[in-house]
Amino acid sequence: MSSLISTDLVGLDEDLGGTSTDVIRALAARVAATGRAGSADSLADDAIKREASVGTGVPGGIAIPHARSASVTEPTLAFSRLARTVPFGAPDGDADIVFMIAVPEGADSDHMTVLSTLARALIRDDFTAALRAAKTPADIVKLVDDEVSGEVAETRGATAASATDATSASSAAGAAGSTDGARRPKLVGVTACPTGIAHTFMAADALVAAAKRLGADLQIEPQGSGKVTPLDPAVIAEADAVIFAVDVDVRDQGRFAGKPVVRGPVKRGVDAPDAMVKEALAAATDPNAARVGGTAGAAGAAAGSTAEKQGFGSSLKRWLLTGVSYMIPFVAGGGLLLALGFLLSGYEIAGNAATVLTDYSLTNLPPEGLQYFLGAAAFQIGNLSMGFLVAALAGYIAYAIADRPGIAPGFVAGAVAVFMGAGFIGGLVGGLLAGFAAYWIGRLSVPRWLRGLMPVVIIPLVGSIFASGLLVLVLGGPIAALTVALTDSLNGLNGGGAIILGVILGLMMCVDLGGPVNKVAYSFAVAGLSAGSLTDNPAPLMIMAAVMGAGMVPPLAMALASTVLYRKGFTQVERSNGTAAWLLGASFISEGAIPFAAADPLRVIPASMVGGAVTGAISMAAGVTSQAPHGGFFVFFAITGLGMWVVAILAGTVVSAVVLVLLKKFVRRSTPAGADASVEAAEAGSVVGQRSPVVA
Repeated sequence: MSSLISTDLVGLDEDLGGTSTDVIRALAARVAATGRAGSADSLADDAIKREASVGTGVPGGIAIPHARSASVTEPTLAFSRLARTVPFGAPDGDADIVFMIAVPEGADSDHMTVLSTLARALIRDDFTAALRAAKTPADIVKLVDDEVSGEVAETRGATAASATDATSASSAAGAAGSTDGARRPKLVGVTACPTGIAHTFMAADALVAAAKRLGADLQIEPQGSGKVTPLDPAVIAEADAVIFAVDVDVRDQGRFAGKPVVRGPVKRGVDAPDAMVKEALAAATDPNAARVGGTAGAAGAAAGSTAEKQGFGSSLKRWLLTGVSYMIPFVAGGGLLLALGFLLSGYEIAGNAATVLTDYSLTNLPPEGLQYFLGAAAFQIGNLSMGFLVAALAGYIAYAIADRPGIAPGFVAGAVAVFMGAGFIGGLVGGLLAGFAAYWIGRLSVPRWLRGLMPVVIIPLVGSIFASGLLVLVLGGPIAALTVALTDSLNGLNGGGAIILGVILGLMMCVDLGGPVNKVAYSFAVAGLSAGSLTDNPAPLMIMAAVMGAGMVPPLAMALASTVLYRKGFTQVERSNGTAAWLLGASFISEGAIPFAAADPLRVIPASMVGGAVTGAISMAAGVTSQAPHGGFFVFFAITGLGMWVVAILAGTVVSAVVLVLLKKFVRRSTPAGADASVEAAEAGSVVGQRSPVVA
């Protein structure tokens, strides 16, 4: 690996201008002059754009402007010690030490590890003091080389950690800090910035150091540009609260579902780590604190979600669930717009919405009037949104396998699956093929000059040729035939077959309350929604109605049991959750039952499944259909057979609630001694099945 810095990239006590833009352009020109970037202007523009989003100044008079740029040919550091300070957005003043980090689009993991190591060093006083005391450019180069090569003593940094490992407070420090045997608070967190180069790792170290000062144990997962080592699921399970210092989405956020959370930009993790840790400690003991969204099932599915820790089966489940989770917003938004179009313009709008929008406008309304025109617009937008269903599914399955390089070939494979008539199954297969292709191509060792082209040209091109080519030439036809056969079999369902399918779907919707099995049933329903028709193909719409109705049962049943039928059998906290569950259930948010299931799974889950099966069976037997994929009672206008659908949901709710009450009265909980706290104790503040954190 070539050196990141040389003496011709270093300037001491120089005046590069009075603004951050001036400094960045001067350092970009320096990088280009050494032949490490093809265009100084292009590199400068990329870094200035990054600077405009969030200033790269950090406490201590340091600035780290950085960028990924297609113009950069190899990872490079340019350094300047300024004769006059320049503002870079740090909270404590202007910067006189500036490191510019220039990274190619396809930088390898070794270089990213080195760059992150340097970034972490910049929050240490001893390292920055040495930079200010350096006499020659050669001194700067030696300081950097010593730091990134591991020759600098690790004892200088209280928070040193591998750039790719989860950062944590040492267990020895934890033992030393707790002499009375009291449990130290346990925190976990994630840091991530858009480029994943500098702030990601600086924030991780700053937060760990702050937690140590405040008497807490903190483990951080830096989600940088290189390989990410996820936190141990057992560590997450024990944590009292979560810190997200991020400027981008947290990868596999479902692992932290239900935990109290403190969120902030990654720069706050660098500038104010003590404040974030204090807020997390306070949130850990606050029952009203904000919590990480998602479900326990999703958390379980995502936990430890690297291929290194999972077998192929577990990895496959994670890949497919990732695709489904990204697909659902397209379906939910598009489906509701379709339903709104039907409400405004009637069901015949499905056949002429495009013509209405082509021939008329707001200033030239159709004879039917404004409402009809708006209904056509809603339907057409929803129809286009639904058109992304298979492409989004395939694209994000590939993303789960190969990260960002997999998205483009995955989307193309999904579009090809639609073209071939292979539908949902074709999207699954295409996404897997595209993801595998992108993953393996990305692992190839290529010359340095080609690395920058890999993620933006080579991987999308070759991955698309491989996955989409197989679909077009070999797999698309057989999968399309299978899809037609499945559709025909669904259309032929009636009587007992439809009821059995309703029972199965109801059981699946209630077995894990938003987890993998629930998502399989829901995905099965929404996959056929766009092909459903009230006149020609009602079966997919019947399935959608059964799935949505069954998914509403668990929270409604918990609400009925805890607030009406058997109040004394539930704690005050559970009764409060039950009050909220009325609205959650009515909105088709199955997760409203999770607090009950977490406290008493062996009674809540079976009771929910019985009621869900009843609802699914009644809904399918009655031929109820739904044009909307979500919304519960609030999309009543999209339900045909609304009366029987309500009857089905009420029947399932009552059955589940009664079964739960009977189980609570006559079936003893099988829990460890002391775990089944009395209702009286729970009323005093302890929640059954929930550990109360101890703050030292």
